[in-house]
Amino acid sequence: MKKHVLIIGAGGVAQVTAHKCAQNNDILGDLHIASRTREKCEAILASVAEKGSMKQEGVFKAHGLDARDTAAVAALIRETGAQIVINVAQPFVNMPVLEACIETGAAYMDTAIHEDPGKICETPPWYANYEWQRRDRCAEAGVTAILGVGFDPGVVNAFARHGIDAYVPEVEAIDIVDINAGSHGRWFSTNFDPEINFREFTGTVYSWQNGAWQSNKMFEIGKEWDLPVVGKQKAYMTGHDEVHSLAANYPQADVRFWMGFGDHYINVFNVLNNLGLLSEQPVTTAEGLEVVPLKVVKAVLPDPSSLAPDYTGKTCIGTRVRGKKDGQAAEVFVYNIADHKDAYNEVGSQGISYTAGVPPVAAAMLIADGTWDTGTMVNVEELDPKPFFEILDRIGLPTRVKDANGDRAWNA
Repeated sequence: MKKHVLIIGAGGVAQVTAHKCAQNNDILGDLHIASRTREKCEAILASVAEKGSMKQEGVFKAHGLDARDTAAVAALIRETGAQIVINVAQPFVNMPVLEACIETGAAYMDTAIHEDPGKICETPPWYANYEWQRRDRCAEAGVTAILGVGFDPGVVNAFARHGIDAYVPEVEAIDIVDINAGSHGRWFSTNFDPEINFREFTGTVYSWQNGAWQSNKMFEIGKEWDLPVVGKQKAYMTGHDEVHSLAANYPQADVRFWMGFGDHYINVFNVLNNLGLLSEQPVTTAEGLEVVPLKVVKAVLPDPSSLAPDYTGKTCIGTRVRGKKDGQAAEVFVYNIADHKDAYNEVGSQGISYTAGVPPVAAAMLIADGTWDTGTMVNVEELDPKPFFEILDRIGLPTRVKDANGDRAWNA
């Protein structure tokens, strides 16, 4: 049994995570949030107070922290007594935070694969480049480390596991589909950190098909999906985190990730990319200033958290599993629908942040009660998804399934 949570990060996802931890502090105990800019943490605590999110009276403190400094992270873990660390900062800090958890024995969670700021789209499988190299050390130290436990990666991995376990035991294909059918009213913006968003799409699109890694260009392969609630939507095959663990755990299946994009986004992206403005490599201006083009673009775009008040519409994110059951063709779509306005009314954030920020809190609750306290490093599909879905149902992200027998709650 573990208690007391340290949240690292102070962006839109961290705000959701903070509210949800507060709503469940009877289970999670003392709460702390830390970021390089303490003022951002304090603003999140003010939001928690304004919304009355604390379930019961308790500790929730803000701290300043350079999460790139393993020693500083370890010191804060010890100072706060945190036994669970939820890392929702930029993925550039995953390794120092994970190292601090291995050193202190605290459970670790993140929502994305670690990235080297100077590299884009490394050789697959991406987890093997950083996280999985520390798997044996986690096991030796008895440290629970749950990788990629946002929505995608995260919940969609659990969707895949459930689809296989309950409906398609002879799996042949796993397709993750992420559609944001909402509107933020801005001329152009990304829904989460622009730097991370663009880095996902400027590299090679890797998928696992026919038992091997396949590569394509961004926006090369598109497909129309007819989905619950949001209807027909165009999505493009995209490189993404969960493909890399699902391919390792289900190598017999084709594994692909599809994300919805409108024509306007694609046009703006292509212009920025063709001009070199999405490069992570520094350039020198005529005035002798060294700048990173991608960081300049990030600086001039709207802060994704500022989109929340005006956001309307819904998201549909799910996993289609195809294959056979008892020798017959079988297919199921396991999914969630989230509403931007509902998210804003509850926690002051837009739906993309909401879907990413809620799942690590559900995972923290399962670590707290021992259900997911594995004492080793795992990806989400390696864990029993049913208790995860039960908590997600209660705290804001209900799971549904659609197959030949209809559309219904996952446990109906």
